[in-house]
Amino acid sequence: MNSATMVPCLYRTRIIHVRRSPVTHRFAYRGYCWYIDIDKPPRLPFGLRAFASFQARDHFRGDVDDTLRQRVDRFLASHGVDLGGGTVTALLQARVLGHVFNPLSLYWCHDRQGNLAHIIAEVHNTYGGRHAYLLPPTADSTVDKQLYVSPFNGVDGRYRVRAARPGDTLNISISLQRGGHLPFFAAVRGTRRRAGVGELLRLQAVAPLAPLMGALAIRREGIRLWLKGLPVVERTPAHERERAA
Repeated sequence: MNSATMVPCLYRTRIIHVRRSPVTHRFAYRGYCWYIDIDKPPRLPFGLRAFASFQARDHFRGDVDDTLRQRVDRFLASHGVDLGGGTVTALLQARVLGHVFNPLSLYWCHDRQGNLAHIIAEVHNTYGGRHAYLLPPTADSTVDKQLYVSPFNGVDGRYRVRAARPGDTLNISISLQRGGHLPFFAAVRGTRRRAGVGELLRLQAVAPLAPLMGALAIRREGIRLWLKGLPVVERTPAHERERAA
């Protein structure tokens, strides 16, 4: 099935983090995410909107009244890209009871003929910073790291991003490459679910407050890494490429 024809939908996910050096550490947790057409974000019945709210201010830089589409188009224009009104689909977290945390949001940007033109990988850290990377229209690409994300990694190195368009299953990964080594790897695996009221309610039991729990899991594992003796890389103002509004 063409991924552009199945939006909106939900993915039940398992998020995996693996650190290979200088210490070995692994953790995983359950969650879920949305796959949407950013021009047609889902609008739930009034009583359920607290469990899925899509707000442009959670993504990119822009004016307070911007739509998410306007913010995406402005980012693309800053790189000399004009989609001519083509479809943009996005894999992201919605706000749940006012909470949101999107470690990685992905946008598949199509031209007016429906051809995939670019992929955007938008990374958020737990300090309120974010940076968006413009990638080529391939499922496997590399890009220089630009944002301080973890207190145990500097900004040096390159990301390898594998971002095949979602289908019946979801298989996204990002690995940090540095000096011929792969010190860090993260993956999101998932299965597609219909974006219905019943499924959304079930997900509140499977992964309650998913955005908040994801952020807390990352902080908890950071404490464990610190207790293992992993040295902390100091964060400086130069590390911040963009502050989230």
